[in-house]
Amino acid sequence: MSETLKAQNAARLLEQLRRNQAFRADGAVGIERELSLLRRWQAARLTRTHADLLRSPLYRPAAEFFLDELYGDQDLGPLERDLARIVPMMTRILPAAVLRTAGLALELNALSHELDARLTQILSAELDARGAALEEAVYVAAYQRCASYDQRYHQIELTERLGRDLQAIVPKHVIYAALKLARTPARLAGLGELHRFLEAGFHAFRHMGANAGTFVTTIVGRERAILERIRAGHPRPLALDAAAGG
Repeated sequence: MSETLKAQNAARLLEQLRRNQAFRADGAVGIERELSLLRRWQAARLTRTHADLLRSPLYRPAAEFFLDELYGDQDLGPLERDLARIVPMMTRILPAAVLRTAGLALELNALSHELDARLTQILSAELDARGAALEEAVYVAAYQRCASYDQRYHQIELTERLGRDLQAIVPKHVIYAALKLARTPARLAGLGELHRFLEAGFHAFRHMGANAGTFVTTIVGRERAILERIRAGHPRPLALDAAAGG
């Protein structure tokens, strides 16, 4: 059963890897610069929304992991190349739970890029924002015009599932031991970027201990509240009270 689960999770991870690679090859063609500008703007917005988490010694590593590794303007090309090489032997190297978590991270990244590409196209073509400094009102108007609300809710759901997965596997010493043992073999096999990514998430949640659940509830609650405010036509939907969702 364990080997079957590993194989299923590895297959799911490979599916999301191909989805990311397809987007990189086609989904962002012609809008690369504008997409990067949008993602940097959104990263700045996330930094403002979750400023208290980033200031907290307890929550800062996890907040940085989510905002930089998953939502930021990071180039995941090296990670994707690592994964492409390791997929055939994943069932022998990584526990099933780690494969599932890595697959969720890739799914979240792929969906975020796809949604941002649609938003970028609207900003460029319909609101004439190409090359201009992005303002909140322009961003919100494009977001509302895009109206991908079901997929945006799914994006937040994936964030929550990823957080809960990390919360669940961190206390398992066997997984921690497996990651530590895999560090040198991963580096020697040219898989250092994959291992760095997994360890970053693991250590960020291990650092929070029993408070990991509060972190996940807070960050997800705030993002869901902002989405609902945009959908409802709130005049300042991004100016969320820092206490919201906490």
